[in-house]
Amino acid sequence: MKKYFLFDLDGTLTDPKEGITTCVQYALHSLGIEEPDLDRLESFIGPPLKDSFMEFYGMDEEQAQAAVKKYRERFNDKGLYENEIYPGIAPMLQMLSEKGFRLAVASSKPTVFVEKILEHFGIRQYFKVVVGSELDGSRTSKDQVVMEALRQLFGAKPILYHEVYMIGDRRFDVEGARAMKVESVGVTYGYGGMEELREAHADYIVESVEELREFLLRELCEVRPKGFMGTLGPMLFPFLLFLMIRQAASYGAMWLAVTVEPMVPQGLWQWLYYREAATGELGYTGNLGAVMSALSYGVAGLAMLPSARPVLREAKKRMALSHLRRERPRNYIIALLVSCCAVLGLNLLFDLTGIIDNSAAYQAVAAGQLSASLAVGLICYGIISPLAEELVFRGIVYNELKRSYRLPLAMLISALLFGLYHMNPVQGGYGFIMGLLLAYLYEYFGSFLWPVLVHMLANSLAYILSNTSLSTTVIRSWPAAIVCAAVTIVGIKLLDFDKKKLKGPVVE
Repeated sequence: MKKYFLFDLDGTLTDPKEGITTCVQYALHSLGIEEPDLDRLESFIGPPLKDSFMEFYGMDEEQAQAAVKKYRERFNDKGLYENEIYPGIAPMLQMLSEKGFRLAVASSKPTVFVEKILEHFGIRQYFKVVVGSELDGSRTSKDQVVMEALRQLFGAKPILYHEVYMIGDRRFDVEGARAMKVESVGVTYGYGGMEELREAHADYIVESVEELREFLLRELCEVRPKGFMGTLGPMLFPFLLFLMIRQAASYGAMWLAVTVEPMVPQGLWQWLYYREAATGELGYTGNLGAVMSALSYGVAGLAMLPSARPVLREAKKRMALSHLRRERPRNYIIALLVSCCAVLGLNLLFDLTGIIDNSAAYQAVAAGQLSASLAVGLICYGIISPLAEELVFRGIVYNELKRSYRLPLAMLISALLFGLYHMNPVQGGYGFIMGLLLAYLYEYFGSFLWPVLVHMLANSLAYILSNTSLSTTVIRSWPAAIVCAAVTIVGIKLLDFDKKKLKGPVVE
């Protein structure tokens, strides 16, 4: 859980445009530079003043120091108060403070000015620590400011970097946060904008003060009592309930199959049943076995739907804050290519290494599933069972784990459970690896549709490979397996390079 929030000032808590731009205009005028358009001076909002004068007007260090001096000449008396607090900021700060969060300001503006502005707007009392730059020109970079704010905030205690957010509107805020290994929240209502914050790799992005308030207050939802009941209980109970309901539904399906057997027309009967030649005992074809399996999964999935819906709604709301911008089309293509190559590569790997042939448990499962017709198998094993499993494993289990653990650990535990759930080494290993991929794609795109559709794709592709002659063609070779593995790894690297997603809050 995040307990410490560091706020930038300009463009995050207050809108300083008039004061800053008019003071920059005044400083430029004193050096013989006329700039009538105040909008062109918005770039001075956020970064250190001296650096901005040097970058935007080609000044050397001495000229920039002189410009800063003239800027402060006007700012100290007048520009300081040519400022507005963003609507909703004061109530948000009051609420956060009352909820027990520890707030601080980390600004590149000199501390003495920051203090005056906070007092002017009546919000100084909400901050435990206020840190800015110094008037002598020291501590101007954002990482230095963040470091000093953390030092003062934690005092003699160890700094808990994983419990801190740095909130700001410019790339400097994001870069300062990253330098100190804390997560950043970018706000687009300031002066950086979506593109700047995305390019700086802000961990989260919000578009309004209201979204920021909801985002920060969501941390309260992550507080849980410690121990088994508080951490694993909300995840394990639905998992075990799903297993029990599915088993009960399986028995019910068997009873139904026996009950209706005398009433089944002869043509359909041969498609569903058979009798042992030696004993005359009634048996089920692969088609009926697939239908009974689909029925048990369908009943269990429907039973879990009321529990999954609120969890999925909450997860969607939380994920939306870091998926405000539409994904590039190429990322969808890469993700689909990665999914197909991962499925094909894993099937080839298990086949070529002999793991499949040496697993009697898997052979028994495969014999039952593959004895169904291709169409029936695809509907039952490629659509119905993946949907039910995703409701439980990514819909409930993974989302509940995320509330207590970092994302990589939540992915790992949910994938382990998914692997163990299959009850044989071949499907267990396959399920573990696919569980990691499904959780990754869910987190990457922020949509539950992705693990559902990719799971369906994986099951359908694996079923087609096992049920057709494709598995005996040139595809069944080590070069093909190696190519699939390489495409999978490179594809994930490309996705991860474009947008890092393996970060997340932690709860002690």
